[in-house]
Amino acid sequence: MKKEHINKIIIVIILIGLVAAFRIFNLGDYFTLSYIKESQEKFQILYSDNRIGVIAAYMGIYILVTSLSLPGAAIMTLAGGALFGLLVGTIVVSFASTIGATLACFVARFVLRDWVQGKFGDKLKTVNEGIAKEGSLYLFTLRLIPVFPFWLINLVMGLTKMPLKTFFWVSQVGMLAGTIVYVNAGKELAKIDSLSGILSPGLIISFILLGLFPIIAKKAVGWYRGKQSSS
Repeated sequence: MKKEHINKIIIVIILIGLVAAFRIFNLGDYFTLSYIKESQEKFQILYSDNRIGVIAAYMGIYILVTSLSLPGAAIMTLAGGALFGLLVGTIVVSFASTIGATLACFVARFVLRDWVQGKFGDKLKTVNEGIAKEGSLYLFTLRLIPVFPFWLINLVMGLTKMPLKTFFWVSQVGMLAGTIVYVNAGKELAKIDSLSGILSPGLIISFILLGLFPIIAKKAVGWYRGKQSSS
């Protein structure tokens, strides 16, 4: 057996083991809003004592979750806003989510290609046609207006010929606006101490932005495409 095949088998075993551990030990319970709220004070103390260590641990977990396409990225983004604030939270989440997405794309392309092809091959034709027509703008549009879930975009893009470098920077830019909205919502959620806090202006604005963002993004992309076709 070739060394390349042995390496792939080892990676697949590790991936299966990590996903199995996530399920067996109910690690998903730690990726809930209630857990984040209950542990907020403890996390804040840890962060104030060791900022770099907490950021590194947070990014490591976020990258692992997104690279394995596990549920919990949205909650972790909210937690990032609650723990780090808007500016630091946006920077940390932006890079962690993009690195994790790129790793998921890499695994789908070089390790799990046959499995992804068999599972999501029906989506590939649409994606290839979009890339052939619009290039990297197609991925940018998917990141702004996710026709498919983000984790599915990561996997399917692994079956395309888009360079990983292009996938990385387009994802970084395309997910930035949504990241800011979610991190800001997390920052506001951290301020809720009572039922009256639910009606705080900042939180209301955050949830309005969460609802309006896909609509605004769709209008913006439509306007840009119209401008391109008329020029």
